Amino acid sequence: MGYDMSRPDLGIIIASYNTRDLLRTCLRSVYGSKGDFTLEVCVVDNASPDDSAEMIATEFPQVHLIANEKNVGYPRANNQGLRAFGFIESPNPGSNTATLEPQSPKFALLLNPDTELPPDALARMLNFMAEHPEAGIAGPKLVLPDGSLDLACRRSFPTVAVSLYRMAGLSRLFPHSPRFGRYDLTYLDPDQVSEIDAVEGAFMLVRAEAIAQVGLMDGQFFMYGEDLDWAYRIKQAGWKVYYNPAVTVLHVKRAASRHSARAQVEFYRAMDIFYRKHYAAQTPWWLHTLVVSAIALRQKVEELRLALT
Repeated sequence: MGYDMSRPDLGIIIASYNTRDLLRTCLRSVYGSKGDFTLEVCVVDNASPDDSAEMIATEFPQVHLIANEKNVGYPRANNQGLRAFGFIESPNPGSNTATLEPQSPKFALLLNPDTELPPDALARMLNFMAEHPEAGIAGPKLVLPDGSLDLACRRSFPTVAVSLYRMAGLSRLFPHSPRFGRYDLTYLDPDQVSEIDAVEGAFMLVRAEAIAQVGLMDGQFFMYGEDLDWAYRIKQAGWKVYYNPAVTVLHVKRAASRHSARAQVEFYRAMDIFYRKHYAAQTPWWLHTLVVSAIALRQKVEELRLALT
């Protein structure tokens, strides 16, 4: 499982910020993986103040480390890792595609530093992709430290209707409703393999050919929405997205942004970017006004909270 290989099966990218101890546990679980496959690991550290980069260099010299001088955000950090693995954006303006270098891995895995993998997780997810050649993306069942399901590990796209149901609280009031429970697909059996819209970027296994078709992540986002946007583009290109609960992965969740007002500001900023990019053009003007006003109000409230902290 070294770094210099002709074409590994799996390239793992971990974008990290201020999660040194969790990152150590994550990397130990990655290198403890069992199975007949090859992997490389790239950690992109976003200027962590907790000596994460030094820990990696000392304890995991086999990791390809990119140490940023400032926090460039989640999608840009992941794009740095993708480029390191030979996924290169097209130089043609307006072309959302990527070229693959000969050494590019067959699959890229976006993995959060606050995850911990069982030894067979990677092998089983790669086998799942082999059994589903139509799959551009797959993700496992993510569970929180208390054993409960991380609801974001299987998602619908936040259409205008889905988002309004969520913001109005209807998704929480009627979680088993196929209409109102679409935000986190809470009406689906959590132990059933499902074709869905998107998986969480905490563990997002992506086929190289899908990346070649749609390009890298959108750097407009900072820490939310970029995984939904990538999944949207990959589905638009004709690939399928699957939730595979046969594999369970621990996710501590928001380790780098816990209780952060900045995180909530970025959440609503990401919602605005995603809406304008994918839905605004086909939304009636009166509904468009309602949507952008509601998002702007929520964002302003969080900005005030941030200013007071």
